[in-house]
Order: sequence, then C-alpha cells, then structure tokens
Amino acid sequence: MKLSKHILLFLFLSAAQFSYSQNQNSGTLSDNPVQLRNFVTDETGILNPSQLSALNNKLLSFEKTTSNQVIVYIIGSLKGESLEDVSIRLAEKNKIGKKDKNNGVLLLIVKDDRKIRIEVGYGLEGALTDAACSGIIRNEITPQFKKGMYYEGINKGVDAIIATTKGEYTADKNSDNTNISCCFGMPVFVIIIFGLIFMFIFTSFIRSLFGVGRSVYSGSNKWGSGWSGGSWGSGSSHGSSGGFGGFSGGGGSFGGGGASGSW
Repeated sequence: MKLSKHILLFLFLSAAQFSYSQNQNSGTLSDNPVQLRNFVTDETGILNPSQLSALNNKLLSFEKTTSNQVIVYIIGSLKGESLEDVSIRLAEKNKIGKKDKNNGVLLLIVKDDRKIRIEVGYGLEGALTDAACSGIIRNEITPQFKKGMYYEGINKGVDAIIATTKGEYTADKNSDNTNISCCFGMPVFVIIIFGLIFMFIFTSFIRSLFGVGRSVYSGSNKWGSGWSGGSWGSGSSHGSSGGFGGFSGGGGSFGGGGASGSW
C-alpha cells in the first residue's frame, strides 16, 4: 500500500511537470521572441543561400544609405498564437530601427499558417501607412506566394517597402567622414601642414639668399631626414570599416502600426 502511494505521487508529479512544460512551450513565440542576427532569417528553408545573400545585401545597403532597418523573418507556424502579438514582440525584442528615429520594419512570414504581417515602427508610420502595408501584402507578396514563388514575393515586398520609405530619413553621418575637404579632395589639416612646410622652406631660402643663417641646402637636408613616406598611409584605413556584418538593432520602438494578410 505504501509503495502504491509513492507510485501515485510520482505519476501525479510527472503529470504536473508535463502540463507545466506544455504551458511554457505553448507561448514561446511571443513570450520568448528569438534574437535575430541577420536582416533575413529563414527557419523553413524556402530560400536558398544565394537568395538569402541577395536579400541580406539589399537590406544592409538600404540601412547604410537611409538608416532604415527592414527585417524579414520566416517561420513555419504560430502554434496557435496571435500573428500580431508575435510580430510586435519580435520587433520590440530586436529593437529594429534607430532609437531616435524608430525607423524599423519587420516583415513576418508564417509559411504553414499562410500568414503575413508587416510591423512598422513609429517613425515610419507616416510613410508606410496601414493602407500601404495592406497594398504591399495584397498586390506584391501574396500573388507570388500563391504560385509557390516565395523568393519573388519576398523580393517584391521588400522592394515596395524600400520604395515607400526611401525618402523618409537620411543615413546617419559617420564620424569618419566629418573632416572638411579642400583642394583636390584633401582635408584642411593636410593643406595646413603642407603650407607650414612650404613657409619654412621659403623662409629658409630668403634667409640664405640674403646671407642670413644657414643655406637652404642644409635646411632641406634637415627636413629630408625627418620625412617618412609611411607616416601618411594610415589615413585611409577607415575605408574598409563596416563590412558585410549581421543585423544589430538600434533601439527602435513600435506601436502596432502595419497590416496583416494571408494567401
């Protein structure tokens, strides 16, 4: 009898644990949104590597030129959850868009449930309105999806989002490019340095011409020993910065703007 009680207690605890696990797992999409690392993430395999690369490069280039961040996330199923809840939680968790501009967009595609959602950050709601999002889903994305042409639909949708938001913001100015340029594209400080060198040589020449101080040749030898061709080469090193890295959210906020659709 005592053994039976232990067995019953074990079965009860096991059932309780199973029920708790099921409840926890049922809300993972909205309660624990995934951390996105790329501009395009496909968890279903509907895009091949070259298609993923093309879309990622397009959206990376768009961010660089406008500062707007457009993210595409493709999943299999919502597992009974609300499309809108999952979408806005994903957008908020990944902080899509810049903090001071809120210029982020999430294109969420649920393949098995045949659902689509465009989530729009506060800063782009004036350009990418609910009506515009609905039109993009209805006219650009779903006609291609109905034919099984997922890449074509996503690409058309992304192009439409880009075209709609393109003029809303300009890219943040990089601190590496803030130097004022002058003659022949050279920065002002370079012109000043060359000017000082020229003035020193010219002064030495005048002094030598009138017999004051050392000759210009001794002065030029002194300068010649100080020159180092490599010392001017490091200025161009910033040109390779940036590269083709992954997505990183900038702190953007969302208020539920956008539209949903299906195919």
